[in-house]
Order: sequence, then structure tokens, then C-alpha cells
Amino acid sequence: MAPSNTAELVVLVDDDGRRLGSAPKAQVHHTSTPLHLAFSCYLFDHSGNVLLTRRALHKRTFAGIWTNSCCGHPAPDEQMSDAVHRRVRQELGVGVAELTCVLPDFRYYAVAADGVAENELCPVYCARVDGAVRPDPQEVMDHRWVPWEHARTAADLGWAISPWAAEQIPLLERAGVPQASGSGG
Repeated sequence: MAPSNTAELVVLVDDDGRRLGSAPKAQVHHTSTPLHLAFSCYLFDHSGNVLLTRRALHKRTFAGIWTNSCCGHPAPDEQMSDAVHRRVRQELGVGVAELTCVLPDFRYYAVAADGVAENELCPVYCARVDGAVRPDPQEVMDHRWVPWEHARTAADLGWAISPWAAEQIPLLERAGVPQASGSGG
């Protein structure tokens, strides 16, 4: 696990995903954000509903925007799956089971209204929740369990959800997610 007593570092990478070094997260996100490692995670309940979260208003990028269940950055020496488990526990107060990397090569670039850019090599994971969700209000201002079809509609509209989720949801659907949603209702 990443140490919690140091400034959070992000892993900088080149266009081929090779590690170049690290930098403090607080200094990385700006109008010329360098390419760095991140992840997105979509959590499902046992009925096939997906957890959507609304980012806290003080977040550096895309504050107040609805998005996937959880996002984060691995520490320099942390395995990506360990980072997902750590961040979901920190941000949502819950463990996960059946963690699977569905889109290992997902990459995106998005600019928020204030000009701050996200520039991430961002594998996308799916998992089942293992307990009750208890979001940290410093990270998540709201959350909703919704049928997959509602997430897909938000992605289709584009303005209703983060730009990375709007790109990821159709790709996840083409990859067969959610696998166990049945009719989705």
C-alpha cells in the first residue's frame, strides 16, 4: 500500500506508457498537465446497478461533476490493483470483490471549464462492492446506484457526466459490462 504520511505522488509516463518518474499530485494538474498514470473503477451491486458519484466541489479537476464510482492514481511503487483497492476504501469506505481490469489501455485528455487538463493513461476496472458505501465528503458530495441503462444515457448525453466516463461507458458496454445485469432494471 502507498504510504499515507507523504505527499501524494503521481507516476509520469511517456506516450508508450513507460515510467519517466513521479511528481506531486498537487503540482501536476494544470493547463499543461503531463501524461500520468491513473485508474477509473466502476462498482456494481449484486443487482447489476452501477455506483455513480458526484465529485466534491473543492476537487482540482471537474469539481461537482457526476462520474464513475472512483478514480485515483497509483503511487510510484504500488501495483495498480492495490491502488484501486486503497482508493475505493479511502474515497467510498467500502471494499471490493471480483476486481477486473476491463480496459487496460484506456487513455484520455480532457479540459475542464477552468482550463485545467486531465491527461491520463487510465486503465478501467470493474468490481462488486463488498459492504455498504460510506463516501468521504471531502471526495464525494453525492452518490447514486443506478441501472446501467441510466449510466449509458448520461454518457450518450455527454454533458451529464465526466468526459472520461462518457468515453468509458460505451467501451465498457462493448466489452460486455455489466456481465450480470440481466435486463438492467
